[in-house]
Amino acid sequence: MATNLSNLKAPRGSSEKRKRVGRGQGSGLGKTAGRGGKGQKARSGNMHFEGFEGGQMPLQRRLPKFGFKNHFRKEFAPVNVEDLVRFEAGSVVDPEALEKAGLVRGERDGIKILGGGALDRALTVRAHRFSQSAKEKIEKAGGKAEVM
Repeated sequence: MATNLSNLKAPRGSSEKRKRVGRGQGSGLGKTAGRGGKGQKARSGNMHFEGFEGGQMPLQRRLPKFGFKNHFRKEFAPVNVEDLVRFEAGSVVDPEALEKAGLVRGERDGIKILGGGALDRALTVRAHRFSQSAKEKIEKAGGKAEVM
């Protein structure tokens, strides 16, 4: 006979009946219910929880706490002065323009303009932070560096 979903059965011997302990001497697990004589393991409320080491200070309490997450640190997207050459002279460069140009991606706490490279056109740059050298290069090219 072919086996299909309507006549599935567990293989013989694959499932055993649960032991019912403490059900009389004739059951084989009566009186002490398989716990042996006296002692800590014979008592109810036995210390069987994860990490218990028989009363010794458990490993997770012996080791120091570690890890720290600095929620006060802000992360800025870096943009170099040389990358601003893409924009036309006299234009306003703000976070939206930088994102549209593909210079800034993802959610950050702001944008910082760094002084890498050279700038040959006057731009009005609006960003959250500027390095000293970037500010000097923008102003030297005849532009403005505005902190948002």
